[in-house]
Amino acid sequence: MPVVTFDYNDFISILGHKISKDELVKKLPMIGADLDKVEDDEISIEFFPDRPDLASVEGIARASRAFFEFETGLKSYSTKKSDITIKIDSSVKKVRPFVVTALVKNVSMTDELIASLMELQEKLHGGIGRNRKKVAIGVHNFEPVKPPFTYKAVDPDSVEFVPLNKIESMTLSEILEKHEKGVDYAHLLKDFDKHPLIVDSNNNVLSYPPIINGSLTEVTPFTTDLFIDVTGTDIKAINYVINIVTTSLAERGGQIFTTTVIDKGKSIVSPNLKPNKRSISVDYVNKILGTKLNGKDIAITLSKMGYNAVTSKSKVNIEIPAWRADILHDIDLVEDVAVGFGFDKFEIEFPKALTFGKTLPNYNLYRNLRNIMIGLGFNEVTTFTISNERDEFTKMDLDISERVRIENPIGEDYTCLRVGLIPSLLKILNENRHHPLPQQIFELGIVVNNYKNQHNLGFVKIDAKANFTECKSLVDAIMRDSGTQFKIDNNQHKAFVNGRCASIIVKNKKIGIYGELHPNTISNFQLEYPIIAFEVQAEMLNQ
Repeated sequence: MPVVTFDYNDFISILGHKISKDELVKKLPMIGADLDKVEDDEISIEFFPDRPDLASVEGIARASRAFFEFETGLKSYSTKKSDITIKIDSSVKKVRPFVVTALVKNVSMTDELIASLMELQEKLHGGIGRNRKKVAIGVHNFEPVKPPFTYKAVDPDSVEFVPLNKIESMTLSEILEKHEKGVDYAHLLKDFDKHPLIVDSNNNVLSYPPIINGSLTEVTPFTTDLFIDVTGTDIKAINYVINIVTTSLAERGGQIFTTTVIDKGKSIVSPNLKPNKRSISVDYVNKILGTKLNGKDIAITLSKMGYNAVTSKSKVNIEIPAWRADILHDIDLVEDVAVGFGFDKFEIEFPKALTFGKTLPNYNLYRNLRNIMIGLGFNEVTTFTISNERDEFTKMDLDISERVRIENPIGEDYTCLRVGLIPSLLKILNENRHHPLPQQIFELGIVVNNYKNQHNLGFVKIDAKANFTECKSLVDAIMRDSGTQFKIDNNQHKAFVNGRCASIIVKNKKIGIYGELHPNTISNFQLEYPIIAFEVQAEMLNQ
């Protein structure tokens, strides 16, 4: 979990209220954190990663201001409109399609602010940014550049600039080969012929996302106006990140100026700090928490968590801060009601009946299968049960069949429940393309077929020498060690190479498949080497 380290005196100056260090250390964990260490005036707090808004001392001070009841309710930040625009060129849409920007003026670049800003960037990159793949942040000195800005994709050998921490000019390709950050994150752009770039009206390079900024806009202790860019592949995520960064700077006295993103002729103002709105039922809250709170009580507890909340009959209407990326469902609000109410106020209730535990059905079978796979040299992974039709069917070259669709998906990657393990495992291989081969992973997880849950066992192995013969020997070992009597039969499956794919038959029932994946399937998941795959209904083993 992320650890935030800050100076007590710096915290108090941001908080704007007096609280002793001893009292602070005692109360902070009640917000939902663990005290890591206290050394003199240096305090380290460990927060859950689902609260990226608490990844800086500024965010902690804001949350504490409400929780300690100095200033309850939703924190409001004033914004001013600027004439700064950034145009998204169509060339970048297939590479890294989204960008939002902001300008924060009158920033006093103290040592504490610089340290906090750098720490916040890294934590956001690692958490919500998925190591810059999903979100990348650029912080720039605004003085040397001239808007309007352009976000475009270019040939990596056609543009050169001086990257941060270097003195010589490099092309984008050279940066990926020679610059420390380029080497670390080159894999994010490996499969693209063109790379993203942010330039000003004079064609000066501000940023080469998600790799490195240009030295032209390097932030110094004398910088007062900061231009922020956030690029990524998820529009919701980049909006949350720019809200977190800009409001953190505003906590230090900076003035937020909005900018305009022009995308296909459509103008989008960022940052957008307008609160999200949601209502929750009083009965639902009490049912989950086992409490007897009324609407007013719930509104008060939520105000301590930084929300605006008012009662309306049997519901509570809530305004959610624009930087709270963790509020996805009503249950997230119920959790904050519990935190605001105080875990120490919940009554302890002892069990009313004596019960004895026992293992779940098939527990011993699943444990044995895991031991078999580990013994064969595979690493276990756990992936999401929620998937999408593109991964489950289109990339596997299959017709879309019966599946459980999600009525209100939060994004295009989460539209249905998965029907097999192999696509999920291939996505893991895709995420690890920059690691050496061979790679062999397995999962024992839930899939949904005929609208029913079932446990499947699956594995994939990627290697230059992976072939059907090796796959067959692995399957034979699994079936032998699990004590399963089986037969095989030829199978024609579009995701596999014809003639190198077989069905697994147990008691005259087809329960699985294995073989060499088709080159089209491999390329659909942006992979380059031969892959063997296997998937079977776990409950049918040892029959």
